[in-house]
Amino acid sequence: MRRRLTRPLADRAENPQLPADRAEGAPRTDRRAAAGRERFGAENRPPRRTVPLRPPYADSHIGDVQLSKSRFVAGSQCHRLLWWKAHEPNAVELQPDKVLQDRFDQGAQVGALARTHFPGGVLIDLPHRAVAERLQRTREAMESGAPAVYEASFVADNTFVAVDVLAREGGSGPDGWRMVEVKSASSQKDEHLLDAAVQLHVLTASGLDVRAVEIMHLNRDFRHPDQGELFARTDVTEQVRPMLPMLPGQIAAQLAVLAGPLPDAPIGINCHEPYACPFMDRCWPKEPDHIGKLYGVGKQKCADYMTAGVHRIADIPPKKKLSATARRQIRSMREKKLVVEPGLSEALAAFDVKLGFLDFETISRAVPVWPGMAPWEMAAAQFSYHEVTDDANGTPGAGSARYLHEEFLADGSQDARPALARAMIEATLGAERVVTYSSFEKTRIRGLQQSVPELRAELLALEEKLIDLLPVLREHVYHPEFRGSFSLKYVLTPLVPELTYSDLVIVDGMAASVEIARLLFVAQKIPAEERARVRQDLLDYCERDTWAMVRLLERLRELAGASDSREYPPLRLV
Repeated sequence: MRRRLTRPLADRAENPQLPADRAEGAPRTDRRAAAGRERFGAENRPPRRTVPLRPPYADSHIGDVQLSKSRFVAGSQCHRLLWWKAHEPNAVELQPDKVLQDRFDQGAQVGALARTHFPGGVLIDLPHRAVAERLQRTREAMESGAPAVYEASFVADNTFVAVDVLAREGGSGPDGWRMVEVKSASSQKDEHLLDAAVQLHVLTASGLDVRAVEIMHLNRDFRHPDQGELFARTDVTEQVRPMLPMLPGQIAAQLAVLAGPLPDAPIGINCHEPYACPFMDRCWPKEPDHIGKLYGVGKQKCADYMTAGVHRIADIPPKKKLSATARRQIRSMREKKLVVEPGLSEALAAFDVKLGFLDFETISRAVPVWPGMAPWEMAAAQFSYHEVTDDANGTPGAGSARYLHEEFLADGSQDARPALARAMIEATLGAERVVTYSSFEKTRIRGLQQSVPELRAELLALEEKLIDLLPVLREHVYHPEFRGSFSLKYVLTPLVPELTYSDLVIVDGMAASVEIARLLFVAQKIPAEERARVRQDLLDYCERDTWAMVRLLERLRELAGASDSREYPPLRLV
């Protein structure tokens, strides 16, 4: 934990310092898979068979392949999305950033672990673009009598699929197969069924007797290291088979789309579900008064508004029932001015005590890494804390106020939560209230009460000190440039324009989470100089978040001094 005094507010303001869903390169085997190969050695392996595959599997057809499972799923969501994925594969929107790449890498890890539940199998470890070679290797693996084939590849109806696990079903008579789709999600979702259905269609058209289809996903009840099973398996055969008759027509329609120019496609809920479209900026209006910018509108209500012909916030019928915050937004946009409700001063009275300001950053891993963690559980790994030190009445706003800053960032792969909790408890002892922005920190502290039970009493006491600044702002202030969002970064620029995140390398919590995980779990693969730089980038980002809360509260106190919102000059929307 580091501790230092920060400069007075005035000085600080002028110069602030500071889902392909499987990645290539996954390991071919692990110990359990190797053990399975021993168990299914030459003396135990079933006799070599000739697998009766139909012509769509033959190499003569692979030159026509235009669809894949991922493209088909994209095309089922939006034909434009399909067209761009196929015709602009190098589009900047499709290039994974560090956050998306981390998701791919975790998906590869989950896939490799899932394969250990089907020992003795053969991995088709070739690039997906090597279609002919993948088909040949798959055929060879199946004919060899292997009990399972990982990434088994097939082509039918100009559609390529690579099955996560194709497991041989036992019993007498001709071989049957179990098709297993592996997901890194912690539950089986409706959108997984289409993934499975298009694969089943291609396998059936290729002549395989697929007797069962299942989704293998992470088990939300698993706890690290060995409480329960990491995976849960859901048989979806009866849900998927009724979907098969519609697939040939859908495939034909998508192939026709790919053969033509960029199609027209409506915008709406399909841009968000089942997956967020990476091309939304190409299709959605950018006007600040688009109905999608209405506070609290949500994806479905936004789509409903557009279906009803309401595309601008100004077009909302006057008698439409809206929240007080949304009505304040409409008033602010109509009058082009900052709106401050008279009750702000009273709402801020609870902050007239000795204050601290707390922010967490977390890690979240598909395969849990610390004791008691569940798949994808968020665990605090970093905090930043500011506390006023020498203002006579303990409140921000005096130009000479100075702030003590303390911080913690996990180092090494061991469980960081006990050390973080101790450092945080010590840092916050002197504060009467601890300011947060949203309920995120409260949720993380409650998690720490479970994971660090020896400090539960102290953490409960800290939880009682928490006071959330977000509701105060949301219920009393609106600036036209909020654009319907009360995210700290959205509100900071309009209200405290001299303090931004533009000078930082890391500017959002998801990127911070990925970088923390890199430092903790793959540090040995990162050069020392880069590790030091990333660590400082993380410290700077988390510190900026708590300093932003300090400055935001100061600004709200200034706004509360005005008698009403009419004192604020009109603003020009940009």
